[in-house]
Parts: sequence; C-alpha cells; structure tokens
Amino acid sequence: MLLMQYQIHPKWYEARVKCACGNTFTVGATVAEINVEVCSNCHPFYTGQLKFVDTAGRVDAFRARVGAAKANVLSKVERRKIKREKKIQEQLDRPETLEALRKSLTRKSGNRKAKKGKKS
Repeated sequence: MLLMQYQIHPKWYEARVKCACGNTFTVGATVAEINVEVCSNCHPFYTGQLKFVDTAGRVDAFRARVGAAKANVLSKVERRKIKREKKIQEQLDRPETLEALRKSLTRKSGNRKAKKGKKS
C-alpha cells in the first residue's frame, strides 16, 4: 500500500464557503474560508432566473468598446457609395485618347530608365 510522504502535503481544511447571496456550505480545501459571488443557490443555470453579474465594470467597458467600434464602421450603402466614387474618379483620370495614353506610358517608362541609370 502506498502512503503519503511526510510533511510535503498542504494542510487540509473543512473550508466554509460563503456566497454573496448569504448561502454557506463546507467543502474540503487547502484554505479555511472561501468567498464566492455566485453559488448553486443563486446561479441562473440552477435557479432558472435571469441575474445580471457585472464584475468590476467589465460589462460597461465592453459596451463602450462596442459603441466606439460601431462609430467607426461604415454602413453597406456608404461603402458602396465610396467604391462607386472611387471607380468614377479612376475613369475620369484615364487618358481620353490613344496619344495621351502613349505619352503617359513613355513618361512612366522614362522614369524607370532614369532611376535605373542613377543606381549604376
């Protein structure tokens, strides 16, 4: 039979658990007293009732983050409008004639050649 080693295990208590609702019960633990916010006597899963638990304003902080994120989000209609305006602007910026297109291409390729010449 295996025995526990001497003086290496923590002290064991019949711990008294106190809930915020006032319910108390005992369990085995390494501390003498445990304080909890929710127990089986008041937890919504066991009681079937809705209970709002806000730990240190975390719910409020989450709602603030969600509100800030919604302020930065564009609606689908606004996104479509911006995309449409961008497409129209691209079409207006295009050269109207073949000659203008060739000039813009020679300027771009001329810039590349000039840049290559500067490197060597």
